[in-house]
Amino acid sequence: MSDCIFCKIANHEIPSTVVFEDEQVIAFRDLDPQAPTHVLVIPKHHYATITDDVPAETLAAMANAIKEVTKAEGIDESGFRVITNAGPDAGQTVHHFHMHVLGGKNLGMGLLSADAQ
Repeated sequence: MSDCIFCKIANHEIPSTVVFEDEQVIAFRDLDPQAPTHVLVIPKHHYATITDDVPAETLAAMANAIKEVTKAEGIDESGFRVITNAGPDAGQTVHHFHMHVLGGKNLGMGLLSADAQ
């Protein structure tokens, strides 16, 4: 999609701090981090949400990216949270499927909002 900011990041049209990249996905630092580590993992192909018929291979590539990001960020053993939001009621503001990888501190038992800040 030509107007999607995440598609532009995936195509390297907009600069970002890339943490991991392969043929199917790219992971980059969130500009408004909600935890000491806050990385977004997105597919390079545009899907609006996780329920948008995302191929199994893409989901597997995203899971692998999360593994690599958590290792690179040093949160693989201490713990991390992975969240995806789907639709406005969930707080999705960019309508390109993405997963938030958060860690680097005790995130508690609450949901993402105030507990991760």
